Amino acid sequence: MADPAMRLDRFLWWARLAKTRSAAQAIAADGRLRIDGRVIDRAHAAVRVGNILTFAAHGRVRVVRVEALPARRGPPPEAQGCYLDLAVPAANVSQQTGND
Repeated sequence: MADPAMRLDRFLWWARLAKTRSAAQAIAADGRLRIDGRVIDRAHAAVRVGNILTFAAHGRVRVVRVEALPARRGPPPEAQGCYLDLAVPAANVSQQTGND
């Protein structure tokens, strides 16, 4: 049996990584999102638990690992349980590079 999967645009929207489904489709279609390092240019790409998503959002690069596939577009605390943010916070980057 294959691993359960979900459309990329639906995952981005339901996990509240995009404000609207059309915004999620735009993120997926612009060719700047990667799943496990592969460039994705279609909103219907499959997302599975364990995938690493890398994309630009709100002026920064987001790197998230899919922890669970949401069953609905629930409240933010429920949505945040579906992914783990792997990006280094900006404060830590300036400390690591010595830039203040």
